[in-house]
Amino acid sequence: MTEAAVRPVKRSFSIRGHRTSISLEHAFWEALREAAHRENLSLAALVARIDEGRGEAGLSSAVRVWILDYVRTAGTVTSYDGGNRD
Repeated sequence: MTEAAVRPVKRSFSIRGHRTSISLEHAFWEALREAAHRENLSLAALVARIDEGRGEAGLSSAVRVWILDYVRTAGTVTSYDGGNRD
């Protein structure tokens, strides 16, 4: 893995009329873009949604945790038929 791949990249957003920036590693930016696409949201809209629910956490940290939760739940089973009945 190259140093550029793990070094955080800072990007700025306007959230509810206020400029803010977050720093994320390349892999997190890619995951965030993919999640925004799946949710049919712009990147800024998704960051704003995450910001609304972050509480006291820093925005960059809140985004990383949100991505982790999103990836974890994306791989879960959404329905269950009772399993194998041999």
